[in-house]
Amino acid sequence: MLKNHFKIAWRSLKKQPFFTFLNIFGLAIGIAGSLLISLYIIDELSYDKMFADADRIHRINNDIKFGGEDRKFAVSPAPIAEALENDFSEVELATRFRTRGSALVKRTGTEVNVKELQSTFVDSTFFKMFGIKLLVGDIKTALTAPNTVVLTKTAAEKHFEINEALGQTLELNNSQTFTVTGVIDDLPKNSFLREHTVFMAMAGYEDSRVVNWGSNNYQTFIKLIPSANIDDIQEPLRGFLGKYVIPGVQQFMPGITEEQFKAAGNHLIFSTIPLTDIHLNSDRIAEISPNNNIQGIYILSFIAIFLLVLACVNFMNLSTAHSLKRAKEVGVRKTLGSNKTDLVRQFLVESGLVSFGALLLALVVAIIALPFFNQLADKDISMPYSNPLFWLILFVSGIFLGLFSGSYPAFFMSKFIPVEVLKGSNSNSIGGSRVRNGLVIFQFAISVFLIVGTLVVYQQLQYIQNKDLGFSKDQVLIIDDVYALGDKRLAFKEEVKKLGYVKNVTLSSYFPTPSSRSDSTFAPEDGLTDQESAVSMQTWGVDHDYISTLGFEIVAGRNFDKTFKNDSTSIIINESAVATIGLTPQEVIGKRYTSDLGQENPQFLTIIGVVKDFHFSPFRDDIEALSLGLDKFAGSMAVKLSTADFQTALTGVESVWNKLAPGQPFDYYFMEDSFNKTYKAEQRLSSIFFIFTSLSILIACLGLFGLAAFNAEKRTKEIGVRKVLGASVGQITYKLTQDFLRLVAIGILVALPIGWFAMDKWLQDFSYRISIGWEVFIIAPLLAVTIAIFTVSYQSIKAAVVNPVKSLRTE
Repeated sequence: MLKNHFKIAWRSLKKQPFFTFLNIFGLAIGIAGSLLISLYIIDELSYDKMFADADRIHRINNDIKFGGEDRKFAVSPAPIAEALENDFSEVELATRFRTRGSALVKRTGTEVNVKELQSTFVDSTFFKMFGIKLLVGDIKTALTAPNTVVLTKTAAEKHFEINEALGQTLELNNSQTFTVTGVIDDLPKNSFLREHTVFMAMAGYEDSRVVNWGSNNYQTFIKLIPSANIDDIQEPLRGFLGKYVIPGVQQFMPGITEEQFKAAGNHLIFSTIPLTDIHLNSDRIAEISPNNNIQGIYILSFIAIFLLVLACVNFMNLSTAHSLKRAKEVGVRKTLGSNKTDLVRQFLVESGLVSFGALLLALVVAIIALPFFNQLADKDISMPYSNPLFWLILFVSGIFLGLFSGSYPAFFMSKFIPVEVLKGSNSNSIGGSRVRNGLVIFQFAISVFLIVGTLVVYQQLQYIQNKDLGFSKDQVLIIDDVYALGDKRLAFKEEVKKLGYVKNVTLSSYFPTPSSRSDSTFAPEDGLTDQESAVSMQTWGVDHDYISTLGFEIVAGRNFDKTFKNDSTSIIINESAVATIGLTPQEVIGKRYTSDLGQENPQFLTIIGVVKDFHFSPFRDDIEALSLGLDKFAGSMAVKLSTADFQTALTGVESVWNKLAPGQPFDYYFMEDSFNKTYKAEQRLSSIFFIFTSLSILIACLGLFGLAAFNAEKRTKEIGVRKVLGASVGQITYKLTQDFLRLVAIGILVALPIGWFAMDKWLQDFSYRISIGWEVFIIAPLLAVTIAIFTVSYQSIKAAVVNPVKSLRTE
């Protein structure tokens, strides 16, 4: 019997190639899109799960409100690791990271440096914590001694053979010598340490041994014993404020108590986050690697579900519409003895064939599209061909989709009453018009919702791109690692400044786009021990040309000036810092503040100027208080160019570099590119929205196109009669089109408020954002209606121009 079902199903599908193609193609597009999104989501959810005992590893978070700033840190004080091991029997192990950014590495005795993107100081317990094995070296002794280093395999091979690595010496940043005590395998791309290649012994980092509970610089991880529950340590962890932090702060602010600290509206809360949750659920200051957002995963999950549901709805719609042609077949089958169960099986076999045909086509489409999708999503995803689970899921999905998409048409057609369908009566109800109409409304509601989302994301990105940032990011070249020049940094600056296409040059480690960040607590001269007068500000070291090079606007006071010798003990602050202090920009000029709290002879810094607020954090965050002070150390150099011929400028600057720093890597980027990289996640979301919105519209249009063709075919005689009675082609086209447009209009009315609500929620994550304008609610409906008209009108016009004689002859 099953063989008979397959044979009849195959014949039926071959008999109606147009509708078979629409069903298979529409379903394949939905499955392919969902498959790609699913692979992306699986990759995102896999982060950091490869580490041994990952479910028992947690990071310490730190929420601090003090000095007018409320910050959420991914870092904590250096001594907290020891305190956690001593105070909690639940803690098996603790490990700290102190990231140092990029590093120039060369073998001792050579001149040429190799740049490694990420380096970090780490405790020797690192290997045991994460279950990382050494390719060479002893896990018990690696990183236990000061000035020792462990490299990843790729980093080590740039300097020597792996089996020769132990005992070799390397120079880092042309200043420190380290002995290699181990080599580990390259870390997975889906781990929080994916870009880290150089691991230096924390034992050689002096700051890590200083008991300072007021400085937050260390990523601290703990591993619990197997029987422990992380919830058991949350409340005692909050007690660290009174037990350790306040006594530590009292050396700077004598007399301060926990009660006074809290009464002033301040707080300090230590908490934990599971290692496997960090990538999608943590967006804090000083993350060890860039993270993604769980919100984006939810959005993509909904899009994947929408695509599948749209494709299945498309199948249901076309099948129920086409059931009119098969009504007599059902009537004959029932008359000859077929029961309802046999008919349901027959139609489910047909839907199963369509489903598996669509699944095969979808797999081909996904394989072809995967390289482009990887480029869009910034991933390296591959099809898991060797994984039996992958094929099992595909097989089960094919069966499920066949049952889901074919169930309603199967049960619907099996209910036909033989007497009525053979007489031709009740033909108007056979097609299930109410259900079809509801499905069309559903399809276009989803499509319009996605159009609204695409427009809002695009407008927010345009707003970010065009908003006045408070500084000039255009034609600014950033050159990294200028410390490699040693005492030739100033000479390099002056040589570059002489180039004809250079406007200005500044040396600094701090820039408004992603770069170094450092903050300190300042107290006024007349309130050194008053916590309510304290101001928490980021502190950036700059030179005299910084403000003029980047185009900051001074709203009060003056810029740094080489003729003023006391400017070495002066600072310039931004408007947000002025607001935190509680004075006007003019009133704050001349005020003296110090960050040397608790010292006998603190150095006071005089405020000589106020710059207009500029955006140095993502638009999701408010502009924080900031101070600029003169500093001779600089890790980078910014060059303001006067030409758009960047290649000529790069060649000129690089030639100066090679002359003064032979053998040192010339590493650069443009500030505008760095700014755009900050919003890469939003740009990726915008592109994904656009692509999958287009796919959803395509699927909806395929269904609408098929329904329009069926509708025109069903009303052939009606069209002939209307033409004979004098109706024009335009009038007939309008008549055939208006019913569909009414359904699209209802879909639009359903989708617009839901789209507004969802995207308004998304925008709430941005401190600086657009308001959803009226144009979105005009463009989205117009676009949907236009697409629907073009889709339906072709079939309508095609039916309207047919000779009425032929129309009236049709059966």
